Amino acid sequence: MPHPALALEIAPDRISAARWGRAGSLEGYYIESLPAGAIVPSAVEVNVVNLPAVAPIIAKACERLRGAGEDVALILPDPVIRVFVQQFEEFPRAADEALPLLRWKLKKSVPFEADETLISYMRQDSREEGVNVLTALARLRIIREYESLAETAGLVPGVVLSSSLAAITLLDDQRPTLLARISGSALTTAIVREGAICGYRCTDLPVHGAALSPQMLLEEVFPVAAYFQDTWHENIESVCLSGLGSRLNEFVHALEEEFHCSVRSLVQSAVSEGRVRTDARPFIDREVDGLVGWMMHGN
Repeated sequence: MPHPALALEIAPDRISAARWGRAGSLEGYYIESLPAGAIVPSAVEVNVVNLPAVAPIIAKACERLRGAGEDVALILPDPVIRVFVQQFEEFPRAADEALPLLRWKLKKSVPFEADETLISYMRQDSREEGVNVLTALARLRIIREYESLAETAGLVPGVVLSSSLAAITLLDDQRPTLLARISGSALTTAIVREGAICGYRCTDLPVHGAALSPQMLLEEVFPVAAYFQDTWHENIESVCLSGLGSRLNEFVHALEEEFHCSVRSLVQSAVSEGRVRTDARPFIDREVDGLVGWMMHGN
């Protein structure tokens, strides 16, 4: 995957951007909050609801980081990009054969037509015989909304991915680890093991993240955890949380009781284990883990 030195993360509540040097050091960053409801993440409906509020902030970020005319990585809200983990007995090596197969397999799993779908995939290590494939899909019209925002500011979109797929790089994936990441009213649950994403689910919460209870979170993450344990015959050995801010400690005990393992903040665990550069502190303190994960991805 290409790795532009400039990255722009668009979230429901803020715009964040950063530039890294060749050695991976942080050269500059910009973070600004968005008015409520300016961005409403969706896989099918209009996302940029308040263009006059969003566009000037992105333009300011581009100006601050001297990004005009440069490639940029766009890190988008999780609900925009659907992610699937599938097992195949056989899977084509050639992309011109693999893509039609994936479109056919997933046509009933996404709420838009195949001819307006952007699709990307990656082969992973499989627990069983066959081939395990991680696939990401999005509606072209929705991706173009975000790309147009960047282009209007003078940026050249080079890579597009969801914020949780960027943030997953922060996990210690040598043991089965569950990530629960809250952004607005969206919850993404993912399980990684030895470099492979073994489970992934993005759901709309019945409440905004600020009103989420530990029991509600457990009920939402349980289907992915149960699928992993039934399929891989292993237990979750670590849990990382993101998006809870100062409420983190309210959830730790309930999750420790359920999974019988350590439960920590995603960014803080990465810091304590020495997997994040110290100059990423401006993002760590504000849980801008998509940008930090993108930085880690390039190193």
